[in-house]
Amino acid sequence: MLPISRPIPLFNIPSTLRPIVAARFYATQTGLGTTRPTSRRKQVTALNDDGRVAWGELSTREKVARTTQQTFNFTFIILGTVLTGGVAYFMYTDVFSPDSKTSHFNRAVDQVKKDPRCIELLGNSKKITAYGEPTWSKWRRARPIASTIQKDQRGVEHLKMHFNVEGPLNTGVVNMHMIKRPSDHEFIYKYLAVDIKGHQRIWLENADGKPDSSAKSKTRFFGIEWTR
Repeated sequence: MLPISRPIPLFNIPSTLRPIVAARFYATQTGLGTTRPTSRRKQVTALNDDGRVAWGELSTREKVARTTQQTFNFTFIILGTVLTGGVAYFMYTDVFSPDSKTSHFNRAVDQVKKDPRCIELLGNSKKITAYGEPTWSKWRRARPIASTIQKDQRGVEHLKMHFNVEGPLNTGVVNMHMIKRPSDHEFIYKYLAVDIKGHQRIWLENADGKPDSSAKSKTRFFGIEWTR
């Protein structure tokens, strides 16, 4: 068993060593009660500010940095919201809207696939594909559909489109013309035709061939509407 050490009384120490021992004892006792100075916090800038330091503890320069950072973040959020809204609007008007070019294209392709005359010349309807103009890309899905929308002097909108169709037997070109008058809520066919080399044109829609079609071109002369 180890002996228990006891403090040696100061008077038992030789007189020549007492001043040295007393000085060391005083330094040890005073050192026990001291604490290390607190470390200085890192300066807040616009790049490293994480919001942990309270606003009241910031210097004027640091407050400017935090304000700059928050302004940038707010502007970035607003810009992202605007861009997201723009993309959503474009997707709706160009893809999902019933009056979008994509919707009209899909409906025209469906008509081609359902028409017995087209099936006879192109082949199995399940194997008929439609695609746009040839480009450098080898993927047909990347080929854009040629289409234009113009408004004439009477305010009538004209949607014109043409694309390619291909089946096991033949290939062809589809031409489409739709119009939308100011009083109408949607486009109607003026014509939809399929041209296959070596065969007569197949009319899927032809307003000029219908006596009572509202898509016929009309000219007003002497107060009378003349259809042409």
